[in-house]
Amino acid sequence: MSIKSDNRHLYLQVIDHLKQDIEKGIYKEKEKLPSEFDLAKKLGVSRATLREALRILEEESVIIRRHGVGTFVNSKPMFTSGIEQLNSVTNMIKQAGMKPGTIFLSSTTEEPTDEDIRRFSRSLDQGIVLLERVRTANGEPVVYCVDKIPEYILPQTFSHDDESIFDILEKEADRRIAYAVAQIEPIGYHEKVSPILECDPEAALLVLKQMHFDEKDEPVLYSVNYFKADTFSFHVLRKRI
Repeated sequence: MSIKSDNRHLYLQVIDHLKQDIEKGIYKEKEKLPSEFDLAKKLGVSRATLREALRILEEESVIIRRHGVGTFVNSKPMFTSGIEQLNSVTNMIKQAGMKPGTIFLSSTTEEPTDEDIRRFSRSLDQGIVLLERVRTANGEPVVYCVDKIPEYILPQTFSHDDESIFDILEKEADRRIAYAVAQIEPIGYHEKVSPILECDPEAALLVLKQMHFDEKDEPVLYSVNYFKADTFSFHVLRKRI
């Protein structure tokens, strides 16, 4: 059935039509779309028009194109958060109505690197506690976490019972996280992290690097979190000044 029913550019009509088909479940999440030839013929448009529509849909993360394989409907993120909101992974999972869990991979104490000394703005006589964990939602791995905390902040023996690193710092070290400076970047397949998170080879990751400060403006936690990009979505509220 042709979509030529209004006066807008054809590629805009194609975009709306495909989005509606996805919403109706005609094309389901992770399902492969028909070939460009078949889809253009079905919609009654040229392949050039279709390609422009698919390009924009890919930019909007509605679809994903896999070279040599085809075009697929992207999964909708299960978790979404404003990056301006300092929210723990635990709370994000709970807010999505799912049960958070933690797989502890390692807890070691290392000599601070020059970068650690710079990040924490002090000469570290003691070591750096390095925690590696996988956060799960209803048992499924969704985030790979690497956390660094100066050893002097934590008691000699601290509990891993709390899944939230924020709660560990508040309960065990009397340090309440007040704010963080964050940097986020997308990456492709990661040789170590992607298999742990059970990602498809084509799946991207979102890496969130954060320096956390307590209520006295002291840096207490540096974290690098790897999020499955098809599971998490971050947005930013920008106000005009």
